[in-house]
Amino acid sequence: MPDMADNQLLFSRRTLLFAGGVVAAGTAVGSLVWERGPETGGEEEHTSPIAGEFDIRSGTELLAPTRLFNTTGPQSFAFDDANGLIFTLQTLQAGIRLSDEDEPVDADGRKGAGDMCLTRLTSAGKVTGHMYLRGFGHGISFAVEPVGKRTYLWVEGRADPKTGYGRSVARTPFKDGAILDSSDPAVTHYDPVPGASDVSPSLDLAGGRVLVSYEEDDEQRFAVYQMVDFLAGHTESAQFVKAGVQVREEEWFQGCALYGNFIYVLTGNPYTDKKGDNPRKSGGNTFISAIDVLTGKPQGRQRVTVAPDLPYREPEGMAVTLAGARPGLCIGFSVKNEDRRELTLYRFTG
Repeated sequence: MPDMADNQLLFSRRTLLFAGGVVAAGTAVGSLVWERGPETGGEEEHTSPIAGEFDIRSGTELLAPTRLFNTTGPQSFAFDDANGLIFTLQTLQAGIRLSDEDEPVDADGRKGAGDMCLTRLTSAGKVTGHMYLRGFGHGISFAVEPVGKRTYLWVEGRADPKTGYGRSVARTPFKDGAILDSSDPAVTHYDPVPGASDVSPSLDLAGGRVLVSYEEDDEQRFAVYQMVDFLAGHTESAQFVKAGVQVREEEWFQGCALYGNFIYVLTGNPYTDKKGDNPRKSGGNTFISAIDVLTGKPQGRQRVTVAPDLPYREPEGMAVTLAGARPGLCIGFSVKNEDRRELTLYRFTG
């Protein structure tokens, strides 16, 4: 999507706006919509290094390049801060034959079916468990919800057989070593935006909210729900952000997160060769953008310059961790190491 400066968004407040427990003025229960105005083009410039609440000038390495359970590239990650764990999603590795399958499946077959591998890691990167999720999606973003001794996964569900991307929000318990199908009774599906494609969830556990990213009419969109309402199936009083805010056509949408008054968006591509449009010498085109949920205005679009020498360096996933003295906005990079991809995480604070 092309750039949008603050004055390119037409904001209309229609209803009660809930954001992290704060209620803004409104008239009736309904939705909040931002629509894109005329495009002016040109490069957006920001003198401030802040996106939302976080300083993007320099990040610290939270997880060194780490092997996951499969060799494929990571797609997203999520934190279980209560138990000091990191979960990751990746496309299920080509050539694997699972215990209930007649033969191995190639890479195209796995991607088209929406088959994924989930890895559970300690904060230091030690693999402590995994699951295979068949027919769920691509893993654009997801979340984990610790409930007592159980961990619930919030992931894409009901993968579109034409694209391999999810069409619902799925919630299911984590079970180490399990092979789980999207159609299994253990999976609860939610359909907050009927007919939408590329549906994927994220959680703001601190604020008790659910963020759903999706595509509709070939446009990237977001919806915010109170978690208690979402779980009860009451999704009518949501907040919506339209027009793929600050996501350009030439960039790939790589994940999102919700924290406080802001939706955070990660975009970018892997390095290309010297003749490509994203060579290493350019510093990469990874950007973090923020949108103020209360006003509907963009609140910074910042290039991520951390770790410029990583091999490949494709941005993959975004999540907020509350572990430590201050909240951290974290992004992942997929890096190449011999015959497999690995995941490294970087953390930004306020």
